[in-house]
Amino acid sequence: MSDLIQLLPDSIANQIAAGEVVQRPASALKELLENAVDAGATRVQVVVKEAGKQLIQVIDNGKGMTPTDARMAFERHATSKIRSSEDLFSIRTFGFRGEALASIAAVAQVELKTRRSDDELGTLIQIEGSEVKNQEPVATSPGTSVAMKNLFYNVPARRNFLKSNPVEMRHIVEEFQRVALAYSEIAFSLMQNDMEIFQLHAGKLSQRIVGLFGKNYQSQLVPCEELTPHVNVKGYIGKPESAKKTRGEQFFFVNNRFIKSSYLNHAVSNAFEGLIQPDQHPFYVLFLEIDPSHIDINVHPTKTEIKFDDERTVYAVVRAAVKQALGAHHVVPALDFSVDVNFRDKWDQDPNTKIAVDREYSYKTFNTPELKKANPSGWEKLFEGVQRTVEIEKSTDEEEDTEILTFPSRANTEGEGKLIGSSDSLENTGTTFQVENNYIVAQMSTGLLIVDQQAAHERILYERYLRQLKLAQGPSQQSLFPPVVELSPGDFELVSGIMPELHSLGFMISVFGNQAVVIQGVPADIQVRNEKELFEGLIEQFKNFKNELSLETRENLARSLARRSSLKKGQKLKDQEMETLVGQLFACQNPNYGLSGNKTFVKLDLSSIHSFFGK
Repeated sequence: MSDLIQLLPDSIANQIAAGEVVQRPASALKELLENAVDAGATRVQVVVKEAGKQLIQVIDNGKGMTPTDARMAFERHATSKIRSSEDLFSIRTFGFRGEALASIAAVAQVELKTRRSDDELGTLIQIEGSEVKNQEPVATSPGTSVAMKNLFYNVPARRNFLKSNPVEMRHIVEEFQRVALAYSEIAFSLMQNDMEIFQLHAGKLSQRIVGLFGKNYQSQLVPCEELTPHVNVKGYIGKPESAKKTRGEQFFFVNNRFIKSSYLNHAVSNAFEGLIQPDQHPFYVLFLEIDPSHIDINVHPTKTEIKFDDERTVYAVVRAAVKQALGAHHVVPALDFSVDVNFRDKWDQDPNTKIAVDREYSYKTFNTPELKKANPSGWEKLFEGVQRTVEIEKSTDEEEDTEILTFPSRANTEGEGKLIGSSDSLENTGTTFQVENNYIVAQMSTGLLIVDQQAAHERILYERYLRQLKLAQGPSQQSLFPPVVELSPGDFELVSGIMPELHSLGFMISVFGNQAVVIQGVPADIQVRNEKELFEGLIEQFKNFKNELSLETRENLARSLARRSSLKKGQKLKDQEMETLVGQLFACQNPNYGLSGNKTFVKLDLSSIHSFFGK
């Protein structure tokens, strides 16, 4: 009987290793960029076609290689970075395993050109599927150029798992940003399909941040620095008002290597406690300098996770650095002077001044008790006093607030969903009112209906937008003065990928220059005063849902727009608006629950009401 266990051929072993190292085009770009930085380059150019599926080329002006080194670079575990196991604990370079080029060459067609500055001629090597097709001298500029073509051409199953071009391009931009942030002293450029995405000159870190994320960050950056014997922290944090719903723009670097650490992220979030909302995430770019012997970077295939020998100390230093930066630049919670900060009683005013009694105050204080006028027959008339109070308190400002809230006719959604029940029909008794401007109370034939206005409106809009996305027939209203929205490269790729869905919802958007769009129209059923704010909020909400829920694009977009354009807590409604909202809720396919999974309404039947009074 022959032996069964055999050594795999190098080409197969490299393909297996490539599954860990090269997961998508962005993974290959990361390895090529890190090689360029390790080569001592001061200028790095990146050329991408079809989101890296067709081509990723990285050109640098680094040291270059000899013909022998160029050939050895494609062998597994061939590296110039380490010679012994002790070197693993003093690594300052990106690469050290000798796996990147071998893995890339196993699943792509690779062409390498390299020359040292002292050599007259350079070297050209062409490899396909780990097999060297050609090696010859060539005239080329000093440095190295690596072109990776047709990724996964020999592994069709892997190629089928790649996402759409906008998604893959967004990952490429993220990897590019990480390396460009780590080395602001190096000039970087990125071209996609002959269009310039980035042109970053060598300079300060603050300039690099603005170059990558936009001019809006110019006034939002707060310097952060803390020097200790164990670890040094330097970088920038964003002011609290720049916090977002997504974690996208948060960067930790340890010895200039990008890492992911929920533990250190918690340290920053803890320092911002009380300055931002619990569901918001601050911007930061922080660099930690620490003795390589106190960390282990060889714990993850992509080297994005590391181990510290003293995590608690690092956590404390990061937290202290952020807190000190916030305090030193007077970034402290501010009083909101739009409310009565002195808590003065509403009646403690000039007696000659007329007072408009607001609804909240009338609910929380006692009116003159006239119990002898109580009418036990017709308990629903108990609400008449509340209705009169609401009418007395109305003022011009409140009229302006409610005018922006409009709902389409019930005929648009008639018969599309489930009603409460045959015996639970709503009665038009004129007793519909709001509690705390958050809940709508309406009378039914069997009791009371209490509706969460925000959750209900989100459900109504969500189902409406889903229908519009399926039919691609969302009505639009044109903007009188179309605003131009400048986007980060990542957001621009995201918007480009969902442009057809945005048009289906009623957004009239077109590309305007480099990484910018012009909003020529918005959905007709949204009364909005600031189209730019609506659009930017929609994109942030879309990214937030995408990270947390991994939703399909159309469902995510419908949820995001419903969340951004729905009624909010504390928003006052007219009687007709309340009745229309309740009617549209029960025309939904699923009226019982909102987008967060909470109930949209509760019923309080007569028997429960009687039991409150011992009847």
